[in-house]
Amino acid sequence: MSNSGDGHSVRPALYPFMRPLRERSVPLKIVLLGATGSIGQQTLDVVRAHPDRLRIVGLGCRSRIDVLLEMLEQIQELQPGDRPLVAVTDPVARERLAASEADSHRLVRGDGNALVELVRTAEADCLVNGLVGAVGLEPTLAAADEGLRIALANKETLVMGGDLVAAAVAAGGAEVLPVDSEHAAIAQCLSGRPADEVRRLILTASGGPFRETPAAKLPRVTVAEVLDHPTWKMGPKITVDSATLMNKGLEIIEAHHLFGVAYDHIDVVVHPGSTVHSLVEFADGAMLAQMGTPDMRLPLQYAINGQHHWPLDCGRLDLTALGPLRFEKPDTERFPCLALARAAGRVGGSAPVVLNAANEIAVAALLAGHIRFTDIGAVVAEALAREPDHLVPDLVAVLETDRRARALAETIVHERSR
Repeated sequence: MSNSGDGHSVRPALYPFMRPLRERSVPLKIVLLGATGSIGQQTLDVVRAHPDRLRIVGLGCRSRIDVLLEMLEQIQELQPGDRPLVAVTDPVARERLAASEADSHRLVRGDGNALVELVRTAEADCLVNGLVGAVGLEPTLAAADEGLRIALANKETLVMGGDLVAAAVAAGGAEVLPVDSEHAAIAQCLSGRPADEVRRLILTASGGPFRETPAAKLPRVTVAEVLDHPTWKMGPKITVDSATLMNKGLEIIEAHHLFGVAYDHIDVVVHPGSTVHSLVEFADGAMLAQMGTPDMRLPLQYAINGQHHWPLDCGRLDLTALGPLRFEKPDTERFPCLALARAAGRVGGSAPVVLNAANEIAVAALLAGHIRFTDIGAVVAEALAREPDHLVPDLVAVLETDRRARALAETIVHERSR
């Protein structure tokens, strides 16, 4: 995107909206990380809908062995005779799986990161990264080195290491396609259009469960209320992020890396209906929006298959039943995490790494009952203030900054919870 006139590009786009994708084998072989979470379950639904086109060759998770074994049984029914590789990161769960009598799996141990080893050994065409948090970065880099198509649902990958991923993708010939409904919507609006025609990206946010809650009541909301999302069914961490609007802040940073657009040209609007998934404004003022039912299987399928709208049995959007489309400005006074994320993205370097690490620690503390909902933004802000900005030129620097920021955030949480 041009830097002249009204242009706003600062880097080449990571997402290949003007470049043809590589031809992949049929059936497309998938490694699925975060297999036992919501993204994993919905990926299996997509594979079930297209068994002649898609095949799972590897599964990775943390500790939910019972769910994993159920998935392996379902895959065996879909793919008779196949024995997908399996990686489990929790040591106790891994030993439990190894001691089980199930013979439908091949356990990858790996000397270091078992998820990375799985990506490198599964002989896949596509990685679906549905992991939650910083753990998603290293497998993404491994997939980029292997030249895979990366269906990315782990936004922390680009928040922490967007520059590292871009370099690895360029070197390995990989492709990154977003699974987040907002970025998938932008990708569809941009597809095949000259980059210098783009003026602005507009991410939509549901507003979460507290969109109309007065600021005075937010310190007293319960964890159950935080997890009661009005639109989407997601895991607990991302549901909390949606309630604080940190999720949208992380998506701003992700969009910056995916589409090469400067932060000043990435906006957020609150759209409670969650039917307009995001928009693109072009140089002449025209806007394109992508609409659909709030079903994560749609962007998942689009990312996995390489930008095709295959048939999928999910609810169709009834325009006559929608009523007015409502859009609002986000309230950064009540939800400071959105502004914190944008500011960290602008600073760059270590700031997004600290932002993400402190947020993960704060969210875990909320779910454990140690801090209040409104403490999350305060913990993140204090961590950013106390950790000096510096460059993070490689994975070692990113991981060390992440480790240090987590320890700092733990200290801040302890101070606030006393």
